[in-house]
Amino acid sequence: MGRAFEVRAAAMAKTAAFKSKHYAKYGVAIYKAARSGVPDPETNQALKKEIEKARKANIPSAIIQRAIDKAKGGLSGAFQEVRYEGFGPNNSLIIVDCVTDNVNRTFTDIRTAFTKSGCKLGVSGSVSHMFDHVSVFAFEGLGAEAALDILLGADCEVEDIDADEGMTSVVAPATEYQKIKDALLEADPEMEFIEDGITFLPKMKVTLEAEDDIKQFQRLLAQLRELDDVEEIYHNVEGMEE
Repeated sequence: MGRAFEVRAAAMAKTAAFKSKHYAKYGVAIYKAARSGVPDPETNQALKKEIEKARKANIPSAIIQRAIDKAKGGLSGAFQEVRYEGFGPNNSLIIVDCVTDNVNRTFTDIRTAFTKSGCKLGVSGSVSHMFDHVSVFAFEGLGAEAALDILLGADCEVEDIDADEGMTSVVAPATEYQKIKDALLEADPEMEFIEDGITFLPKMKVTLEAEDDIKQFQRLLAQLRELDDVEEIYHNVEGMEE
């Protein structure tokens, strides 16, 4: 077998790996949406939206249905949400949220990423108290005043709301996430969110000035991003993408 076969085989393997991770991300999103309310897209707007996104991305129906069945408890191997907290160079802090069907595997992968990059994995609560846990939304087509009226009318607690250049952003307690999303989608079922989720915002940011510190933190982020189970990464480093 020649080089052409090797190149083709490598390309096929890369494509298969991409599809596997791609499918998994959509499956997890559908599972989480289904778990957040009734696992029925007719009554759960968040689930309906995730299913529509998956279909637009040509995710197989079997993947979609399997995620819903897991949320119902009809299948074994249901996903779990797990969180890891750790420390990087120069008082940098990091939180890693994962969704996994194998906690032991995920813990080992996360610990290895921290160890290989020379960073330290902490215990639960060692870092998260330095962040605010909030819901964030950003969307177009609805102004700040109109959005606030809708949210207050739905008895939603809002911490901040602002509009700039046609985009409205909302910050609220993490516990208000589903309530706010449902209220906005009820007001405008076609609303497309530019930003939509629960996040951690650092109470205080740090700047990494030493080149070695920057490279060390970038190495940690790169290794974490390679892990299939990692959903979100939050940190307090100024000017560093998550």
